[in-house]
Amino acid sequence: MALFESYERRIGQILPVLNKYGINSLEEAKALCESKGLDIPGIVRGIQPICFDNAVWAYIVGGAIAIKKGSRSAAEIARTLGEGLQAFCIPGSVADDRKVGIGHGNLAAMLLSEETNCFCFLAGHESFAAAEGAIGIAKSANRARKKPLQVILNGLGKDAAQIISRINGFTYVKTQFDYYTGELKVVEVIPYSSGERGQVRCYGADDVREGVAIMHKEKVDISITGNSTNPTRFQHPVAGTYKKECVEQGKKYFSVASGGGTGRTLHPDNMAAGPASYGMTDTMGRMHSDAQFAGSSSVPAHVEMMGFLGMGNNPMVGASVAVAVALAEALKK
Repeated sequence: MALFESYERRIGQILPVLNKYGINSLEEAKALCESKGLDIPGIVRGIQPICFDNAVWAYIVGGAIAIKKGSRSAAEIARTLGEGLQAFCIPGSVADDRKVGIGHGNLAAMLLSEETNCFCFLAGHESFAAAEGAIGIAKSANRARKKPLQVILNGLGKDAAQIISRINGFTYVKTQFDYYTGELKVVEVIPYSSGERGQVRCYGADDVREGVAIMHKEKVDISITGNSTNPTRFQHPVAGTYKKECVEQGKKYFSVASGGGTGRTLHPDNMAAGPASYGMTDTMGRMHSDAQFAGSSSVPAHVEMMGFLGMGNNPMVGASVAVAVALAEALKK
Protein backbone atom coordinates (compact mmCIF):
# COMPACT_ATOMS: atom_id res chain seq x y z
CA MET A 1 0.00 0.00 0.00
CA ALA A 2 1.28 3.48 -0.93
CA LEU A 3 2.29 5.51 2.11
CA PHE A 4 1.47 8.88 0.54
CA GLU A 5 0.22 10.67 -2.56
CA SER A 6 2.08 10.00 -5.85
CA TYR A 7 4.23 7.42 -4.05
CA GLU A 8 5.28 5.67 -7.26
CA ARG A 9 6.47 8.93 -8.86
CA ARG A 10 8.52 9.95 -5.82
CA ILE A 11 10.01 6.87 -4.19
CA GLY A 12 12.63 6.40 -6.96
CA GLN A 13 14.52 9.51 -5.86
CA ILE A 14 13.67 9.33 -2.13
CA LEU A 15 15.36 5.99 -1.42
CA PRO A 16 18.78 6.94 -2.91
CA VAL A 17 18.81 10.05 -0.68
CA LEU A 18 18.01 7.94 2.39
CA ASN A 19 20.55 5.27 1.39
CA LYS A 20 23.23 7.96 1.08
CA TYR A 21 22.90 8.48 4.84
CA GLY A 22 22.68 4.80 5.74
CA ILE A 23 18.89 4.68 6.06
CA ASN A 24 17.28 1.74 4.28
CA SER A 25 13.60 2.66 4.20
CA LEU A 26 10.97 5.24 5.02
CA GLU A 27 9.89 3.14 8.00
CA GLU A 28 13.46 3.19 9.31
CA ALA A 29 13.54 6.98 8.94
CA LYS A 30 10.30 7.23 10.93
CA ALA A 31 11.62 4.95 13.66
CA LEU A 32 14.82 7.01 13.87
CA CYS A 33 12.85 10.22 14.45
CA GLU A 34 10.61 8.53 17.02
CA SER A 35 13.67 7.22 18.87
CA LYS A 36 14.55 10.84 19.62
CA GLY A 37 11.07 11.44 21.06
CA LEU A 38 9.92 13.43 18.03
CA ASP A 39 6.32 13.49 16.85
CA ILE A 40 6.95 14.98 13.40
CA PRO A 41 3.46 14.14 12.06
CA GLY A 42 1.95 15.98 15.04
CA ILE A 43 4.16 19.04 14.47
CA VAL A 44 3.44 19.25 10.72
CA ARG A 45 -0.31 18.64 10.99
CA GLY A 46 -0.41 21.03 13.94
CA ILE A 47 0.62 23.82 11.54
CA GLN A 48 -1.78 22.96 8.67
CA PRO A 49 -4.25 20.21 9.60
CA ILE A 50 -5.35 19.76 5.96
CA CYS A 51 -1.84 18.98 4.66
CA PHE A 52 -1.30 15.76 2.67
CA ASP A 53 0.49 12.69 4.00
CA ASN A 54 3.44 13.28 1.64
CA ALA A 55 4.24 16.53 3.51
CA VAL A 56 4.48 14.62 6.79
CA TRP A 57 6.76 11.97 5.27
CA ALA A 58 8.98 14.60 3.65
CA TYR A 59 9.70 16.13 7.07
CA ILE A 60 10.30 12.66 8.52
CA VAL A 61 12.90 12.02 5.80
CA GLY A 62 14.53 15.43 6.39
CA GLY A 63 14.55 14.88 10.15
CA ALA A 64 16.14 11.44 9.84
CA ILE A 65 18.85 12.85 7.57
CA ALA A 66 19.58 15.60 10.10
CA ILE A 67 19.93 13.01 12.88
CA LYS A 68 22.32 10.90 10.77
CA LYS A 69 24.38 13.96 9.79
CA GLY A 70 24.75 14.91 13.45
CA SER A 71 23.39 18.40 12.84
CA ARG A 72 23.08 20.42 16.03
CA SER A 73 21.97 24.02 15.51
CA ALA A 74 18.37 24.67 14.47
CA ALA A 75 19.54 26.67 11.43
CA GLU A 76 21.79 23.84 10.28
CA ILE A 77 18.97 21.32 10.77
CA ALA A 78 16.57 23.53 8.81
CA ARG A 79 18.94 23.54 5.85
CA THR A 80 19.19 19.75 6.07
CA LEU A 81 15.38 19.43 6.12
CA GLY A 82 15.52 20.98 2.66
CA GLU A 83 17.31 17.86 1.39
CA GLY A 84 14.40 15.72 2.53
CA LEU A 85 11.83 18.08 1.04
CA GLN A 86 13.72 18.22 -2.27
CA ALA A 87 13.74 14.42 -2.51
CA PHE A 88 9.94 14.52 -2.71
CA CYS A 89 9.88 16.79 -5.79
CA ILE A 90 8.62 14.87 -8.83
CA PRO A 91 11.33 14.79 -11.54
CA GLY A 92 10.71 17.27 -14.35
CA SER A 93 8.09 19.23 -12.39
CA VAL A 94 8.01 22.98 -11.78
CA ALA A 95 9.02 22.36 -8.15
CA ASP A 96 11.94 20.16 -9.17
CA ASP A 97 13.14 22.75 -11.69
CA ARG A 98 13.09 25.52 -9.07
CA LYS A 99 14.64 23.34 -6.32
CA VAL A 100 11.78 24.40 -4.05
CA GLY A 101 12.64 21.88 -1.32
CA ILE A 102 16.16 23.28 -0.95
CA GLY A 103 14.66 26.79 -1.01
CA HIS A 104 12.31 26.04 1.88
CA GLY A 105 15.18 24.63 3.94
CA ASN A 106 17.33 27.69 3.26
CA LEU A 107 14.48 30.08 4.09
CA ALA A 108 13.84 28.39 7.44
CA ALA A 109 17.58 28.53 8.18
CA MET A 110 17.59 32.28 7.50
CA LEU A 111 14.67 32.77 9.90
CA LEU A 112 16.63 30.96 12.60
CA SER A 113 19.74 33.04 11.94
CA GLU A 114 20.49 35.97 14.25
CA GLU A 115 21.10 38.16 11.18
CA THR A 116 17.38 38.19 10.40
CA ASN A 117 15.37 40.58 12.57
CA CYS A 118 11.97 40.82 10.89
CA PHE A 119 10.05 38.38 8.71
CA CYS A 120 6.87 39.40 6.89
CA PHE A 121 4.02 37.33 5.52
CA LEU A 122 3.11 39.72 2.72
CA ALA A 123 -0.20 38.08 1.97
CA GLY A 124 -3.88 38.70 1.42
CA HIS A 125 -5.81 38.32 4.65
CA GLU A 126 -8.41 36.22 2.85
CA SER A 127 -6.05 33.29 3.33
CA PHE A 128 -5.52 31.81 6.79
CA ALA A 129 -2.32 30.17 5.56
CA ALA A 130 -0.27 33.24 6.48
CA ALA A 131 -1.66 32.99 10.00
CA GLU A 132 -0.87 29.26 10.15
CA GLY A 133 2.70 29.94 9.09
CA ALA A 134 3.07 32.86 11.49
CA ILE A 135 1.81 30.82 14.44
CA GLY A 136 4.28 28.04 13.63
CA ILE A 137 7.19 30.47 13.61
CA ALA A 138 6.04 32.40 16.68
CA LYS A 139 5.75 29.20 18.71
CA SER A 140 9.16 27.87 17.72
CA ALA A 141 11.75 30.26 16.31
CA ASN A 142 12.62 32.18 19.46
CA ARG A 143 13.36 29.00 21.40
CA ALA A 144 16.42 28.63 19.15
CA ARG A 145 17.40 32.30 18.86
CA LYS A 146 19.16 34.67 21.25
CA LYS A 147 17.41 37.69 19.76
CA PRO A 148 13.63 37.36 19.20
CA LEU A 149 12.48 37.23 15.57
CA GLN A 150 9.82 39.80 14.77
CA VAL A 151 6.97 38.32 12.69
CA ILE A 152 4.42 40.53 10.94
CA LEU A 153 1.52 40.12 8.55
CA ASN A 154 1.01 42.87 5.98
CA GLY A 155 -2.07 42.65 3.78
CA LEU A 156 -4.74 44.65 2.02
CA GLY A 157 -7.59 45.95 4.18
CA LYS A 158 -7.73 47.21 7.75
CA ASP A 159 -10.95 45.41 8.67
CA ALA A 160 -9.55 42.11 7.39
CA ALA A 161 -6.35 42.62 9.41
CA GLN A 162 -8.32 43.27 12.59
CA ILE A 163 -10.52 40.22 12.06
CA ILE A 164 -7.59 37.87 11.47
CA SER A 165 -5.79 39.37 14.50
CA ARG A 166 -8.78 38.79 16.74
CA ILE A 167 -9.38 35.23 15.54
CA ASN A 168 -5.72 34.21 15.92
CA GLY A 169 -4.78 36.26 18.97
CA PHE A 170 -2.34 38.54 17.11
CA THR A 171 -1.71 42.21 17.80
CA TYR A 172 -3.58 44.45 15.37
CA VAL A 173 -1.71 47.61 14.38
CA LYS A 174 -3.95 50.23 12.78
CA THR A 175 -2.06 52.74 10.65
CA GLN A 176 -2.86 55.87 8.70
CA PHE A 177 -0.80 56.92 5.70
CA ASP A 178 -0.42 60.61 4.82
CA TYR A 179 -0.31 60.73 1.02
CA TYR A 180 0.89 64.33 1.04
CA THR A 181 3.93 63.86 3.30
CA GLY A 182 4.47 60.10 2.84
CA GLU A 183 4.40 59.65 6.63
CA LEU A 184 2.94 56.53 8.24
CA LYS A 185 1.27 56.98 11.63
CA VAL A 186 0.24 54.28 14.08
CA VAL A 187 -3.30 55.14 15.17
CA GLU A 188 -4.11 52.20 17.44
CA VAL A 189 -2.50 49.00 18.75
CA ILE A 190 -4.79 46.21 19.97
CA PRO A 191 -3.21 43.03 21.36
CA TYR A 192 -5.73 40.17 21.22
CA SER A 193 -3.65 37.89 23.43
CA SER A 194 -0.43 37.80 25.40
CA GLY A 195 2.42 35.36 24.79
CA GLU A 196 3.79 34.14 21.48
CA ARG A 197 0.69 34.83 19.36
CA GLY A 198 0.41 38.34 20.73
CA GLN A 199 3.96 39.01 19.52
CA VAL A 200 2.80 38.67 15.89
CA ARG A 201 1.81 42.11 14.57
CA CYS A 202 -0.83 42.29 11.87
CA TYR A 203 -1.17 45.32 9.59
CA GLY A 204 -3.85 46.19 7.07
CA ALA A 205 -3.03 48.67 4.30
CA ASP A 206 -5.34 50.70 2.09
CA ASP A 207 -3.06 50.41 -0.93
CA VAL A 208 0.45 49.67 -2.18
CA ARG A 209 2.02 52.91 -0.93
CA GLU A 210 0.87 52.27 2.62
CA GLY A 211 1.95 48.63 2.33
CA VAL A 212 5.48 49.69 1.34
CA ALA A 213 5.57 52.22 4.20
CA ILE A 214 4.68 49.42 6.64
CA MET A 215 7.59 47.35 5.28
CA HIS A 216 9.97 50.27 5.91
CA LYS A 217 8.54 50.93 9.38
CA GLU A 218 9.19 47.34 10.45
CA LYS A 219 12.55 47.17 8.62
CA VAL A 220 11.56 43.86 7.00
CA ASP A 221 14.56 41.67 6.13
CA ILE A 222 12.72 38.76 4.49
CA SER A 223 9.19 38.39 3.18
CA ILE A 224 7.10 35.80 1.41
CA THR A 225 4.24 36.89 -0.82
CA GLY A 226 0.88 35.21 -1.05
CA ASN A 227 -0.78 34.52 -4.38
CA SER A 228 -4.39 34.71 -3.36
CA THR A 229 -6.97 37.40 -4.06
CA ASN A 230 -4.68 40.43 -4.22
CA PRO A 231 -1.41 39.39 -5.93
CA THR A 232 -1.53 41.88 -8.80
CA ARG A 233 -2.75 44.86 -6.81
CA PHE A 234 -0.97 44.40 -3.49
CA GLN A 235 1.47 41.60 -2.62
CA HIS A 236 3.75 41.60 -5.66
CA PRO A 237 3.71 45.40 -6.20
CA VAL A 238 4.57 45.98 -2.52
CA ALA A 239 7.44 43.46 -2.59
CA GLY A 240 8.78 44.84 -5.88
CA THR A 241 8.61 48.48 -4.80
CA TYR A 242 10.15 47.76 -1.39
CA LYS A 243 12.91 45.77 -3.12
CA LYS A 244 13.73 48.72 -5.39
CA GLU A 245 13.84 51.15 -2.47
CA CYS A 246 15.97 48.80 -0.37
CA VAL A 247 18.46 48.54 -3.25
CA GLU A 248 18.58 52.35 -3.41
CA GLN A 249 19.22 52.51 0.35
CA GLY A 250 21.82 49.76 0.35
CA LYS A 251 19.66 47.60 2.62
CA LYS A 252 19.56 43.81 2.37
CA TYR A 253 16.11 42.40 1.64
CA PHE A 254 15.39 38.81 0.62
CA SER A 255 12.14 38.46 -1.27
CA VAL A 256 10.43 35.10 -1.66
CA ALA A 257 7.58 34.72 -4.16
CA SER A 258 5.12 32.06 -3.06
CA GLY A 259 3.00 30.61 -5.84
CA GLY A 260 3.10 30.60 -9.59
CA GLY A 261 3.80 27.76 -11.92
CA THR A 262 1.24 26.22 -14.22
CA GLY A 263 -2.42 26.96 -13.70
CA ARG A 264 -2.07 30.32 -11.94
CA THR A 265 -2.69 32.67 -14.82
CA LEU A 266 -5.30 35.39 -14.09
CA HIS A 267 -5.78 36.10 -17.80
CA PRO A 268 -7.10 33.90 -20.60
CA ASP A 269 -4.41 35.11 -23.03
CA ASN A 270 -1.78 33.54 -20.77
CA MET A 271 -3.45 30.14 -21.03
CA ALA A 272 -2.88 29.74 -24.77
CA ALA A 273 0.52 28.13 -24.17
CA GLY A 274 -1.04 25.52 -21.90
CA PRO A 275 1.20 24.13 -19.14
CA ALA A 276 4.21 26.04 -20.50
CA SER A 277 2.51 29.32 -19.57
CA TYR A 278 3.77 31.15 -16.50
CA GLY A 279 0.80 33.45 -16.10
CA MET A 280 0.68 36.89 -14.56
CA THR A 281 1.24 36.01 -10.90
CA ASP A 282 4.22 33.84 -11.72
CA THR A 283 5.68 36.55 -13.95
CA MET A 284 5.31 39.22 -11.26
CA GLY A 285 7.04 37.00 -8.73
CA ARG A 286 9.98 36.54 -11.09
CA MET A 287 10.39 40.32 -11.30
CA HIS A 288 11.25 40.85 -7.62
CA SER A 289 12.05 37.54 -5.98
CA ASP A 290 15.35 36.13 -4.76
CA ALA A 291 13.67 32.72 -4.50
CA GLN A 292 10.46 31.56 -6.11
CA PHE A 293 8.41 28.71 -4.75
CA ALA A 294 5.80 26.78 -6.71
CA GLY A 295 2.08 26.62 -6.17
CA SER A 296 -0.32 28.30 -3.80
CA SER A 297 0.66 30.03 -0.58
CA SER A 298 -2.25 28.25 1.09
CA VAL A 299 -3.85 25.40 -0.89
CA PRO A 300 -2.15 21.98 -0.45
CA ALA A 301 -3.59 20.55 -3.69
CA HIS A 302 -2.11 23.35 -5.80
CA VAL A 303 1.39 22.94 -4.36
CA GLU A 304 1.03 19.20 -5.00
CA MET A 305 0.09 19.98 -8.63
CA MET A 306 3.45 21.71 -9.04
CA GLY A 307 5.19 18.43 -8.19
CA PHE A 308 5.99 19.38 -4.60
CA LEU A 309 4.15 18.53 -1.37
CA GLY A 310 0.53 18.77 -0.35
CA MET A 311 0.99 21.73 1.96
CA GLY A 312 0.60 25.47 1.44
CA ASN A 313 3.88 27.34 1.04
CA ASN A 314 3.18 29.70 3.95
CA PRO A 315 2.34 26.96 6.46
CA MET A 316 5.38 25.05 5.18
CA VAL A 317 7.61 27.91 6.34
CA GLY A 318 6.16 27.50 9.83
CA ALA A 319 6.52 23.71 9.69
CA SER A 320 10.17 23.88 8.63
CA VAL A 321 11.03 26.18 11.53
CA ALA A 322 8.97 24.16 14.04
CA VAL A 323 10.46 20.80 13.05
CA ALA A 324 14.03 22.20 13.01
CA VAL A 325 13.67 23.69 16.50
CA ALA A 326 12.05 20.56 17.93
CA LEU A 327 14.82 18.42 16.47
CA ALA A 328 17.56 20.73 17.79
CA GLU A 329 16.06 20.50 21.27
CA ALA A 330 15.71 16.71 21.07
CA LEU A 331 19.33 16.25 20.00
CA LYS A 332 20.60 18.29 22.96
CA LYS A 333 19.09 15.84 25.45
